[in-house]
Amino acid sequence: MTAQTAADTRIDMLYLSEPEVIAAGVKDMDRCMEVMEEVLILVANGDYRMAGNSANSHGAQISFPQSSPFPTMPLDAADRRFMAMAAYLGGRFDTAGVKWYGSNVDNRERGLPRSIHLIVLNDKETGAPFAIMSGNLESAYRTAAVPGAAAKKLAPVNATSLGIIGPGAMNKSALHAMTAARPTLHTIRINGRRRSTAEAFADYVREHYPQFTTIEIADTVEAAVRDSDIVSEAVTGLVGSENYPYIDGDWIKPGAFLSLPANLRMDKEYTLSGKARLIADAKKIYEAWAEEYPSPSHETAFGMIGLYWQDLIDAGELDESRVVNIGDVFQGTAAGREFPEQPVLFSVGGMGVEDVAWAKTVYENALELGIGTQLNLWNTPDLA
Repeated sequence: MTAQTAADTRIDMLYLSEPEVIAAGVKDMDRCMEVMEEVLILVANGDYRMAGNSANSHGAQISFPQSSPFPTMPLDAADRRFMAMAAYLGGRFDTAGVKWYGSNVDNRERGLPRSIHLIVLNDKETGAPFAIMSGNLESAYRTAAVPGAAAKKLAPVNATSLGIIGPGAMNKSALHAMTAARPTLHTIRINGRRRSTAEAFADYVREHYPQFTTIEIADTVEAAVRDSDIVSEAVTGLVGSENYPYIDGDWIKPGAFLSLPANLRMDKEYTLSGKARLIADAKKIYEAWAEEYPSPSHETAFGMIGLYWQDLIDAGELDESRVVNIGDVFQGTAAGREFPEQPVLFSVGGMGVEDVAWAKTVYENALELGIGTQLNLWNTPDLA
């Protein structure tokens, strides 16, 4: 056995700040959509691992109590939590990693994002970290690129109108994805809890997306949904269906594509009717959520519509085969629609494998461009 040298044991990491991940292409939505399609096929085929006994857990979360005897402990509030989303993704990515973030809706009053993200990528064999990077833009773009890739496959080919429900950061990146998927869009309808946020989003559209020649403020969710070829609903907040926005199936245009990455309530009758195609980013993540949280998990855990579908499956009211994986649609093993005018409801829960894939892509771009700062962990470990 030969002695190990310092060169063998040295661990360096590439650090990428937010300006550096931008320079390395984190905002390349077309490329991100291509990568997310690749990821979702790998997930549908099972070439991945995530947290928990099921290997499908969204992550490990620290939440806080309603009250505490400890004066410095944070208390429960909307979107107040810490989360670690760990994952391994196979295929050409063949990398493990974790997205770690803290979230507090009150951050917006401080001029900060609701959530602040950091990503670490690790060698699959040694576990050594090889990249650390700012994660907010990575997370926003991969989140939007998943429904963007689905819209490229399933949205009406000559879509002209987009409904936005929840005019926040998530829908800003969704706007980028939907216009990349369907450059024919020219009308946008914006619904927000406050008219001021909808007006601010309209100003953002005017500044960055001149193809929208018609910009409307929708005073109701119904006004944003009716007659829209694509709808992106991204409203976060408190758990419990009374806090979720509501969409009536009768409002949905025939053949429309709905991107649903956040809290939502819909009627059971419409859900069970077969009028809409039910497609998920990955069915197993909703199964894992339903195992981890008290039933009905759509009420107790998270408000994504895919979790409502899982509650109905677990109750024996919805046949499991009615929900299909988008990865199977991408690779042609499942139909996108069962009939031409069928609307598509696409539930997006978000997965750590998506962060690993897009962060790995950004890292590889940074290496090619010579971007970033090398940080040394050690030359030889003090304790080995």
